[in-house]
Amino acid sequence: MTLAHHGSAGFSAPIVTWNCTASSAPIDTLPLFGIPLVSASAETVLDHLLMPGRRARIAFLNAHCANVAARDTAYADALVTADMVLPDGIGIDVAARLQGLSLAENLNGTDFTPRLMARAASKGLSVFLLGGRPGVAEEAAKRLCLDHPGLRVVGTRDGYDGMANEAAAIAEINAAHPDILLVALGVPKQDRWLAENAHLLDVPITMGVGALLDFLAGRVARAPLAVRRAKCEWIWRLAMEPRRMAGRYLVGNAVFLARSVRNALAEADGLAATRRGFDIALAGGALALFAPLALLLCLAIRFDSRGPVLFRQTRIGKYGVPFTLYKFRSMHIDAEQRRAALLATSDREGVCFKSRHDPRVTRVGRILRRFSIDEMPQILNVLKGEMSLVGPRPALPEEVAAFPVRALGRLGVKPGLTGIWQVSGRAEIGFDKMIDMDIAYARSRTVLLDLVLIASTFRAVIGGRGAY
Repeated sequence: MTLAHHGSAGFSAPIVTWNCTASSAPIDTLPLFGIPLVSASAETVLDHLLMPGRRARIAFLNAHCANVAARDTAYADALVTADMVLPDGIGIDVAARLQGLSLAENLNGTDFTPRLMARAASKGLSVFLLGGRPGVAEEAAKRLCLDHPGLRVVGTRDGYDGMANEAAAIAEINAAHPDILLVALGVPKQDRWLAENAHLLDVPITMGVGALLDFLAGRVARAPLAVRRAKCEWIWRLAMEPRRMAGRYLVGNAVFLARSVRNALAEADGLAATRRGFDIALAGGALALFAPLALLLCLAIRFDSRGPVLFRQTRIGKYGVPFTLYKFRSMHIDAEQRRAALLATSDREGVCFKSRHDPRVTRVGRILRRFSIDEMPQILNVLKGEMSLVGPRPALPEEVAAFPVRALGRLGVKPGLTGIWQVSGRAEIGFDKMIDMDIAYARSRTVLLDLVLIASTFRAVIGGRGAY
């Protein structure tokens, strides 16, 4: 995985590129609402999905989905943990632009899924349709076979009586050995169901498709292609189904747009300014208070071992932007060269290396680490605006390169000197749990929460739990 940076008006946003094999097309993602959203052409996504041996759980994100995810944490988690979340509709494009991001292509399900079926037919792949009212899946299967000659539909099951016995439904799907499973249970049920049963489903590609089976079966009229390309399908749907769609599309999109504007303005103005002032005031006060101690520490480090007092290292900050992190040197100067040989001795699960008995640590360094004093120079990073007082710990570039997709959500906020992970046990917390904590913080952070975490940090530092 590689990181690239794109943006405008001084706003730098990351594109995280996934290149799983030498022959696979890279897949770019952009963070929106804490969700890694695919920013790539349909052809690129299809090439990536249909490589031999590929397994993926796919979801779509439109304005309605974003509104639901804002109040349904289980659904939000299902989106964050999906292997791919595809942008669906003009609302998501507008929300991205408000954040200074630019998505490569709108990949709405009613256009993308037929293209996936066409590719599947050309490759001799099979599909299973799950969901809809009785008879809908069968009618949709007939339509797909007519539209895509050669497509093998190996099973259908409705989303009512057919889902009453969940174990039986899963057993039937697995017995059919489909290459692709299309689930039309509606949002949020379909994506929550796929996430909860991912470990039980023996299907390479699974995808929640909303009302697509109803469209294919002719139960719901679909907008003409010219209307969809003009990006005004919501107006057409209002005209077709005024009573049902008015609440969802007029009110829903208004709420979504208002929330997107509020988030963008808050990030750019009020909230960002408040948080920045908070960081400067506390960091500046801490710098003045601890200056005499810092001078003594500099002398101790120089006398204990040869090398510079400050250790500089490239870390990954907000939106994947690299920066130089400062620490008091707690290791011997050849520590970086010796790191690769010590990876197998890590005491911590996951991609982040941490060793309780790291031989590279100096005598003074062990004291610095025990009380987290080695982190003190990062006050300079806070004053420079590269870090915040509270946030996820900044990761190394090689660690970010090994992150699973859901972990990229932690890059949506500035890294911090302290955070939920630091006050909960630090190195004793496994990687997956740390990611859960960081994503939870990114979703719910407030200045009050930051104050609570800063206060809790003093207790954690004195206790020394997980510090080594």
